[in-house]
Amino acid sequence: MAEDWSREQLATLAGTELFRAVPEDRLRRAAEDPGCLRETFPKGAVIYSPSRFRRCLGVFLAGRARVTKGALVMSTLERRDFFGAATLFHRRDRYETTVAALTACTVAFFPEELVAALLDDCPPFRRSYLAYLSERIHFLSRKVEGLTAPGVTGKLSRWLLESGRTEVSCPATELSRRLDVSRASLYRAFEELEGAGAIRRAGKTIVILDRGVLEHQNGGT
Repeated sequence: MAEDWSREQLATLAGTELFRAVPEDRLRRAAEDPGCLRETFPKGAVIYSPSRFRRCLGVFLAGRARVTKGALVMSTLERRDFFGAATLFHRRDRYETTVAALTACTVAFFPEELVAALLDDCPPFRRSYLAYLSERIHFLSRKVEGLTAPGVTGKLSRWLLESGRTEVSCPATELSRRLDVSRASLYRAFEELEGAGAIRRAGKTIVILDRGVLEHQNGGT
């Protein structure tokens, strides 16, 4: 028979993002389900790896762990944090990261079937789960944008092209805010475009001399 949950452990589970709105009786039933397992890992132990993982939602009840992808440190997980939510309900045979204990850890594992049951009969859990997945999609989209977006010179070139004018007036402080870049980076971009013969600056006014250069900097052909 599984060891009973302590009040502290149930309170920890209730404090997580996914379970915060779940009614107490439903939360306890999920925690006490025979499929929900708790496991303690010593410091240095690998909890999940690309080739060794469970189709479960893992919730940290105690301890700290590090998430890595190869040599890259992705994040640190602590009490009330969870992992595995985005990897359920598919048949891929590989986990994308490694989760290793930085201290002794206690983790509750909710198997896919138990998570599916919660999604079916517990609307508060379903909303929290969907909100979490939506936030992850948004986060990853922003990461992709960061990797694919043009540099400061490209951003400046795009802004000038989209203005549709041959002369644009905008203080450097305001323009750096609009482009979400530092003033130092903006001035370097000005110098690069001036050196390429694309623009001429006169105080706050930018005169476009060669749109072709701007289009090239913006990723055009």
